[in-house]
Amino acid sequence: MTTTLTPRRELWLLLTLAGIQFTHIVDFMVMMPLGPQFTQLFRISDAQFGLLVSAYTFSAGASGLLASLYVDRFGRKKLLLSLYVLFGLATLACGIAPTYESLMAARIAAGAFGGVLSALSQTIVADTIPFERRGRAMAIVMSSFSAATVLGVPLSLFLAAHLGWHAPFIMLAVLCAVLAVISWMTMPALTDHLQRRPASGWSNIGQVLKDPNHQKAFAFSALLMFAGFTIIPYITIYITTNGGLTPQQVPYVYLCGGAATLVTARWIGRLTDKVGKATMFRRTALLTIVPLFLMTLSAPWGIWVILAVSTSFFICMSGRMIPGMAIITSAANPALRGTFMALNSSVQSAAMGLAAFIGGLIISRDAQGLVQHYWGNALVGVAASLLSLWLVGKLSLYGAPGAPATAAPPGAPASGLTK
Repeated sequence: MTTTLTPRRELWLLLTLAGIQFTHIVDFMVMMPLGPQFTQLFRISDAQFGLLVSAYTFSAGASGLLASLYVDRFGRKKLLLSLYVLFGLATLACGIAPTYESLMAARIAAGAFGGVLSALSQTIVADTIPFERRGRAMAIVMSSFSAATVLGVPLSLFLAAHLGWHAPFIMLAVLCAVLAVISWMTMPALTDHLQRRPASGWSNIGQVLKDPNHQKAFAFSALLMFAGFTIIPYITIYITTNGGLTPQQVPYVYLCGGAATLVTARWIGRLTDKVGKATMFRRTALLTIVPLFLMTLSAPWGIWVILAVSTSFFICMSGRMIPGMAIITSAANPALRGTFMALNSSVQSAAMGLAAFIGGLIISRDAQGLVQHYWGNALVGVAASLLSLWLVGKLSLYGAPGAPATAAPPGAPASGLTK
C-alpha cells in the first residue's frame, strides 16, 4: 500500500528526508578526515581509530535489530522524529567528550539512534513513491551524501581547524534541533502501514528472515557496503601521510567529489528509472572498480591526480548506491517493509563496521610512518563489487512491470515477482 501525496508534498517530504540524512551522513563522515587529529590527540593507532569508526556502525547494526521489533508498530513520522532528537543529543555528547573512551561511548550512542534513521527514510520513500519513479526519488534523498561532502564535511573541517574538533559535532547537534522542528511541521503522519500491523514484532522478523528473496537482498546490501568501506575510512590518513596533503587541502577532496556527485546523482536517478535498476547498477558497479583501485595507489602522483581519482571514486560510489538502494527497497515485501529495512540497516552497519575493521588490519605503517598495503583493501573491495554484480540478477522486485503492485500476505512466497 502506497501513501498518495501531491507532487508538492512529495517534494517537501523528499527534501525533509534529505535534510535528516544530511546530518546523519556528516556525523558519520566527519570522523574519517579527522582521523589524523584523533590519532595524535588521543595517541591511538590506526587500528584503534578504525575501531572508533566501526563502533558507530556496529552500534547502528545492533539498534537496527532492536528496531525491527517495533518499527512497523508506530507511525513513521513519530518514530523518525523521536529517534532523530535522541540522535541529536548523542551527537552533542560527541562534541563535549573529553577522552577517547568517552568519545567512543558517545559514538556508540549516536550509532544506536542514527543507524535506524537511514532505514526509516528509505522505508518512507518506498511507502510513498511508486516503483517507476523510485530511482529519481532515491536520487533526491541520496543527494544528501553529495551535499554532505560539498558543504558538511568541508565546513566541519574548517570549524575543526579554527575552533577545535569538538565544534563540528556541536554544530550538527544545533542543526538537528532546527530540522526536527521543520520536520514536525511539514511531514505527514504516514500511518497507512498500521492497518496491516502483525500480531508481534517477532512474527514480522520471522516472516522477513525466511523469505529467500529477502535473504538475497540482505547479502546484496552487505556487499554494497563492503565494497567501499575497506577504503573510505582511511582515505584521509593515506593522502596526508603518503601524499603529503596538508589538513587545509583535505577539504578539497570532499568538495570536488561532492560537487561532482550533486551533478551526476539526478542524472543517474533518471537513467535508473529509464534503463532499469539492475542494468544501471551493473554499469555503475563496473565503473567503480577502476577508481576504487586507483584510490589506493594515487598518493605518490600529486594533488591533482589525487583530486581526479577521488572525485571519480565519489561519483561511482554514489552512483551505484542510487540503483542499489532502489533495488533493495523494491525487493522487500511491502507488508513487511519497515521490519525489512530495519534489519537491512543492521546488515549494512555490520558490513561497514567489519569492512573498516578488516581494512585497519590490512594496512600498516613503515619506519617512516607511511601507509603500506592499502592496495590490499582495494582487492577486498573489488571482490565484493564483483559478487554484487552476480547477486543483483538473483533478486526479484515488487512493483516492477509484470510483478504484483501490492504485497503478498506476510509469509507468502515471492513468486511472480520480476527480476
